[in-house]
Amino acid sequence: MKVKVNRLRSVAVVLAGVALTAALTGCQGGDDDSGKGSGSGGGGGSVGSSATPSGGGGKAPGASPSVSASTPGGSKASPSSPASAAPAADATPSAAPCADGPPTVEEVDPDEIALFRIEEIDGITDKVNLVLQHGAWGCPGKDTDGAPFVVTGEDSRWAMDQGAYVTAVTPIVESTENQRIGVQELIDWVDAHPDSGLVFRYTVGEDGAIHRLEQVFTP
Repeated sequence: MKVKVNRLRSVAVVLAGVALTAALTGCQGGDDDSGKGSGSGGGGGSVGSSATPSGGGGKAPGASPSVSASTPGGSKASPSSPASAAPAADATPSAAPCADGPPTVEEVDPDEIALFRIEEIDGITDKVNLVLQHGAWGCPGKDTDGAPFVVTGEDSRWAMDQGAYVTAVTPIVESTENQRIGVQELIDWVDAHPDSGLVFRYTVGEDGAIHRLEQVFTP
């Protein structure tokens, strides 16, 4: 009986060992699965890490505009010096606002013209045509007391009312101050002295014709 009991005990020990081995094997298999799970998690991590570069790429464009913005800011800083120097260059014309050649359209004086001839208008008795040129005041010469009126060189014809208010100075009248004269007196003088280019300041009426013409005194 003792022998049987010992055998049974041996069998029980062997069975217990087998059960323990199976349990340990199951645990190791669980560990392997968890390892695989962590590996898949690592794969998720790798996806996350791959998302991180895209996120990093998202940050890079965000960073690059800020860098590029700072770069133009720096480049703007350098032109600011020339820009500050620009007014100094503009100060030169303001110090000497005169034309040394035929003026451009932008430089033409909007209120003054040089008068060369006066023509009658066929079929119209209340108006005459002034043959004139636009221009701007030039730079004074060494041998002159005043600045010349530099013209564009292109004739224009503007109608003037026969009843216009006209004033004149020398050489039309013997005065350096404006004297009122009639339109016919002006016509007679201009006919006797064509292409004189005397300078006049004019005002246009509602009908588009000149209604006021005042000679500008030039020494």
